[in-house]
Amino acid sequence: MRTVLIDYGAGNLHSVEKALLASGLPCVRTDDPALAADADALVLPGQGHFGQVMRSFEASGFEGVVRDHIAAGRAFLGICVGLQLLCAHSEEAPDVPGLGILPATVRRLAADGVSVPQMGWNQIVRVGESPLLDGVDDGAFVYFANSYVVEFDDADGLVGAETRYGRTRFLSAVSIDDLHATQFHPEKSQEVGLRILRNFGRSLRGASGRAA
Repeated sequence: MRTVLIDYGAGNLHSVEKALLASGLPCVRTDDPALAADADALVLPGQGHFGQVMRSFEASGFEGVVRDHIAAGRAFLGICVGLQLLCAHSEEAPDVPGLGILPATVRRLAADGVSVPQMGWNQIVRVGESPLLDGVDDGAFVYFANSYVVEFDDADGLVGAETRYGRTRFLSAVSIDDLHATQFHPEKSQEVGLRILRNFGRSLRGASGRAA
């Protein structure tokens, strides 16, 4: 099984790479789209301003690879802005379209008695049965660093995790078949984060078994 960590010039790559290795999922880190084209799994991290990150991603040459990979139903994990890039639009950069793979818009958190950005630990509550969260307790704490969250056009039937910050409730993790993404940072979430990454690796190996 070959897992590729996409290096498009934006993202917490070193920490993500270390966490993937610590979770038992070796990966190849590359800035060459050709080396990612035949991967069994892709990991797309991201942090920073949506517009800047999206422009870096577009310039990297990875867009076609990511689209083809997801369309083929192969395993994918987006982290933080790596989730937001999958959406159609972001309020952070209204003139910069996202990939539009997920029917969702990125909205700014409401500053209702809380500070924005959200920086630090917050809880997740499981929604449905996501393989990404197998064995993760409701109320587990994970690490966030975000001013924006994903609002789905229709969240009915989606599985993953929900988080509340101030008066805002949002899906902080989502799984759609073999596409998984988190608003929080598994690589910064200590044992819970490693469990989530191990689950991703386990689902990848399970997919290989089903394909066989």
